Amino acid sequence: MRDEVDELVSSWHQERPDLDVSPLQVLSRVSRLSRHLDRARRAAFAEHGLEPWEFDVLTALRRSGEPYELSPGALLRATLVTSGTMTNRIDRLAAARLVRRRPDPEDRRGVLVSLTDLGRERVDAAFADLLRRERELLAGLPEHDQRTLADLLRTLLAPFDAGHNGG
Repeated sequence: MRDEVDELVSSWHQERPDLDVSPLQVLSRVSRLSRHLDRARRAAFAEHGLEPWEFDVLTALRRSGEPYELSPGALLRATLVTSGTMTNRIDRLAAARLVRRRPDPEDRRGVLVSLTDLGRERVDAAFADLLRRERELLAGLPEHDQRTLADLLRTLLAPFDAGHNGG
């Protein structure tokens, strides 16, 4: 079976035989898969009235477990955005009644951001839809190969993730 990347690699090999174009075999396919994944994610979120950034914030709250609330600082760390951006996002989610703010009982100056019932329903439905779409993307690979691919990608990404997390 040949794909577009095989054609791309073959063309580059013809035009630049002096270069080792083998990284394209992996990374061009990862890039193309990333575009398909991005489309699937955006479709899953849009079907449930969410933007990708909204999904990120809501899933951070949902993953935190009962009572589904975090400080704005914890949300910053979970979503990797600036303080000003997070404030704006919380404001917009609160206006949509997907989250609410409440005073932090352990810090008089602090607040906690809580997932509302509507926010939980919306993020749960979007997440289930996302998983269905992601399973469809992986349907061409047997389960064993999916596990192998996950292990290989983990090995490839681990140094980048370690550098991002400060060590």
